Amino acid sequence: SGSAADKPDGAAASGVGGGSSSSSSSSEASPVYFVVGTAVIKPNEVEPTKGHILLLSYTPGASSVTLVEQTEVHGAVYNLCEFQGKLLATVNNKVHLFKWAAAAAGRHELVSDCSPIGVQVLCLYLAVRGDYVVVGDLMNSITLLVYKAAEGALEVRARDQESKWLTALALMDDDTYLAADNSSNLVVVRKNPDAATDEERARLEVVGRFHCGEFVNQLRPGSLVMRLPDSELGCVPSLLYGGVNGSVGLVASLPRQWYDMLATLQAGMKKIVRGVGGLDFDSWRRFKDERRSEPAAGFIDGDLVEAFSDLPRARGRELVAGLWPGGEFSYEEVARRVEELQRLH
Repeated sequence: SGSAADKPDGAAASGVGGGSSSSSSSSEASPVYFVVGTAVIKPNEVEPTKGHILLLSYTPGASSVTLVEQTEVHGAVYNLCEFQGKLLATVNNKVHLFKWAAAAAGRHELVSDCSPIGVQVLCLYLAVRGDYVVVGDLMNSITLLVYKAAEGALEVRARDQESKWLTALALMDDDTYLAADNSSNLVVVRKNPDAATDEERARLEVVGRFHCGEFVNQLRPGSLVMRLPDSELGCVPSLLYGGVNGSVGLVASLPRQWYDMLATLQAGMKKIVRGVGGLDFDSWRRFKDERRSEPAAGFIDGDLVEAFSDLPRARGRELVAGLWPGGEFSYEEVARRVEELQRLH
């Protein structure tokens, strides 16, 4: 990633990082390319009306980078992302798709591959999977776009109908997307490709809400530990989150059977584990923003269920017997699953 300052006519500018990739040069020291987005900031403008996308190259051992190409755009470049060998860029409230095309005199340049598509208020975040582009908006949550290569067009496929001020966005899998908002909540939405009506298919369904308690500003695929091949949870998708106060956490997508069992355990643990200062678990984890408050759903609090390992054995057996009077899960099986959960981080 990188940033740049672009100051034509004395105007200040802000930079946004892009991606990098190695070139296909056959020389011993192949150059590395960086794509950088900038914005020209003027005091009399509410939103920037001018910015640039810069393609820079760096050859290992060189003392500086070289400007390869500069493309002017009508606004601030907030995010850049590689997409099917092309370049996606969010410029103010629009999503642009560029390609690297041959020009005169043996040169190449960035040219628009399709008409830009307007998305809500201010497009800050991008995530891609296959032909789909997930866009995170400043105020209006998540929009799902689909790229139709045959038609050379980006189209809106679905939207989250609830207003959210997003601070981070990432994909859990092909159909499920995780976002963080400015009220320290985590939200999971899912697309509905098999819904019965067009109206339902055009809506992203909210399937999870959780008050994290941290202002999350980064979400990245990854894990804090090496996954063991013999673990039942060794292949579950997981995301790392980072907060502005320096916190690091993990969100993992659990199989349904595991989720149901841990949700039952969570319901039992919250009755016997007191929060710091007597804080009520349901009140703390409840989804809250400026406009609404709703019970947490679709999430397991790992800290709470992992506290099962700290219970005296007799107390743990008593809890398991009360939660599963039919003997669906033994104390040993619950303890084993909690240990598996702990191995994720």
